[in-house]
Amino acid sequence: MDLKIKDVAELLSISETTVRRWLADGKIPAYRLNHQYRFSRIEIENWMMRCKLKPNEEGVSPFEEKQIYPPVDKKAEDKAPGTQQFALYRAIHQGDVFIDVPQKNKEDLIRATTQDIAQKLRVDAEILAEMLLDREKLMPTAFNHGIAVPHTRDSLHQGPFDLIFIVFPKDPIEYGALDGQAVHTLFFLFACSDKAHLHLLSKIAHFSNSERSLAFLRSRPDKKALLEYIKEWESHLGCPE
Repeated sequence: MDLKIKDVAELLSISETTVRRWLADGKIPAYRLNHQYRFSRIEIENWMMRCKLKPNEEGVSPFEEKQIYPPVDKKAEDKAPGTQQFALYRAIHQGDVFIDVPQKNKEDLIRATTQDIAQKLRVDAEILAEMLLDREKLMPTAFNHGIAVPHTRDSLHQGPFDLIFIVFPKDPIEYGALDGQAVHTLFFLFACSDKAHLHLLSKIAHFSNSERSLAFLRSRPDKKALLEYIKEWESHLGCPE
C-alpha cells in the first residue's frame, strides 16, 4: 500500500513538517510517484525498528546524536491530530497475554505461541508460524530494550478488530536485536489494515521508549493489570506536561 506524507505523519503522531524535514535530510525511506513522495509499509516498519541504533565494528552505536524515532520533541505543534487514542488498549483486549512461556529460543517460542493465536485468528497454526518466521528472516522484529513485535509481512487478519497477543518468556531470549539485549516482552501484532498496523507499531515504539513502562513489563503483569496500565498511558498521550 502506498502511504502519503499525511498518512505517515498521522501514523507516527508527528507533524507533516517533521516528515518533510526528515525527507529533506534523507532520514526516512521514500520514493517518488508522479513527483510526489510515497512510502511503503515494509520500509517504514523496518526504518522504525533500526533508526535508533545501527551496528558497527565495535557492536552498536547511536544512529545519530539526536534521536529520530520515536520523536523526543514534546511541542504540541509536532503532534498530529486524529490519533486512535485507545487503539493499543483495544487490540490487547481483543487478544491475550501469555506469561512464563517456557521456550528458550525465538523459533520455538513463535511456533508454540502460534498454536494458541491461530485458534483466535482462525488460521492454520503451522502456516502462521512460517509467515512469522519468514518476516524474522527479512529483519528481526525487535526494538531496543528487550521488546519485540512479531508480525507477518502481509496482513492475513480479516476480522473486524486489531489483535495483539503479549508474551512474557520465562527467561529473556536472544532475538537478534540491534542493541544486543535479550527480549523479555513480545507483542504479536495482527492488524486489519496496513494503516492500523503502522499505527499500532508506532504506539508500541513510543510505549517501549519509557523506562517506567519497561519496568512494568519486566514485572510480567497479567492481562487485567496490563490493560489498566495501557489505558492510563494512552489517556495521557498528547497531553501537555
